[in-house]
Amino acid sequence: MDLVELLPRLHLLRFPIGQAYLWRDEREDLTLVDSGPVGAGTQIAAAIRSLGLRPENLRRIVLTHCHRDHVGSAAELSARYGAEVLAHALDTPVIRGELPVPEPVLLDWEVPLYAHGLALPAAPPTPVHREVQDGDDLGFAGGAHVVHAPGHTDGSIGVHLPRHRVLFTGDSVAGVGGVMLGVFNTDRERARESFRRLAALAPSTVCFGHGDPVTEGAAAVLAAAAASPEQGQP
Repeated sequence: MDLVELLPRLHLLRFPIGQAYLWRDEREDLTLVDSGPVGAGTQIAAAIRSLGLRPENLRRIVLTHCHRDHVGSAAELSARYGAEVLAHALDTPVIRGELPVPEPVLLDWEVPLYAHGLALPAAPPTPVHREVQDGDDLGFAGGAHVVHAPGHTDGSIGVHLPRHRVLFTGDSVAGVGGVMLGVFNTDRERARESFRRLAALAPSTVCFGHGDPVTEGAAAVLAAAAASPEQGQP
């Protein structure tokens, strides 16, 4: 796992497949946006300690959607450090193991990529302590707002920090080889609409579930990709 500073209060945790983000508030309360794959909890805790912080200060884990590379270590970290797990109400039954993970509608070029992702262990049933909806305040960063972004999954969300002009897109948008519509969508047209909604927030920093974050000119890059005919995809 790689640990990369994006802003003084924001770090990227990059895994072989997927990534998560660590936000530090003024009182050194910590928030994870997504949790990486199964088995990453020890690495995440070590990364937190390497920053001179305490994993015991992990207050919440915000899950952007129900897929294994985002949910995998949430149960472990929550049990170990008492962090609250938050997710959209529409993906919560999947995260809890009450419903199966929804199958995406794949384009031909997505098929081998999807098979590669399935090499990760499935996430265990994970408690969700708080179900969220569009517009809810998540309680960190001086105001962190849920942006419902269905299409990748029904309960996919973005997380917007307007005070800091930071946006976490989950897998609704990707940054692999350029900014593009995320892959493996259950409803491609809804996903395209969600991309446009997220781009309209005009962040200064945009953090994706896959691919390099954009920290310069993010609003223009995001807007251009969202407005293009294929939204950056092949």
